[in-house]
Amino acid sequence: MQKSVLLMILSGLLLFIACNNPAADKTKAVTGEASQVASPATMGQGQKYLITPQNSKIEFVGSKVTGSEHGSFRAFTGEIDYHGTPENSRVTITIKTDSVVTDSSGLEKHLKTADFFDVAKYPEATFVSTSIKPGGDKGASQTITGNFTLHGVTKSITFPATINVTPAVASVDSTFSINRKEFGINYAGAADNLIRDDVVITLQIRANKG
Repeated sequence: MQKSVLLMILSGLLLFIACNNPAADKTKAVTGEASQVASPATMGQGQKYLITPQNSKIEFVGSKVTGSEHGSFRAFTGEIDYHGTPENSRVTITIKTDSVVTDSSGLEKHLKTADFFDVAKYPEATFVSTSIKPGGDKGASQTITGNFTLHGVTKSITFPATINVTPAVASVDSTFSINRKEFGINYAGAADNLIRDDVVITLQIRANKG
């Protein structure tokens, strides 16, 4: 009887933990080998939309079995090089990794160390799109593929996004997850076993016409 009760409690606890994984219901980015990026000369002259911290947000959620941590970056630059349609355009973003902020000052300091982002060695993370195709997971209007460099590792990632362009503003909204270990972020020690591999990334871009 006691064993049955214990099993029920453990099963309930595992279900509770699984339900509280913020990446559980998010599209997982498809990763692969980095692709060749077309040169600006090849693309020709397009309309520039500028991405800044004043008009956009780059946020993330990491989690472990005891809870979730929300963070964001406050220093980044980028642009959307627009050529009439999203599919003919390109998105580039450069993030200053030491600009990471969270609700906990202690966590901020730890994320900047060699255990995680190692900002002294890898001061920037970058993304350059290599293709944008119509249609996407969970009702997204497009699917973006591009080279993402984080922690000194460059991989191609593919994720859904909803893109809308007006004469004044180009917007990109996307939420997806990536596996931190694919980018060499492995916190050494037993504590790493408590940290989930998948991190949720949320992009809310409202780039203004340059």
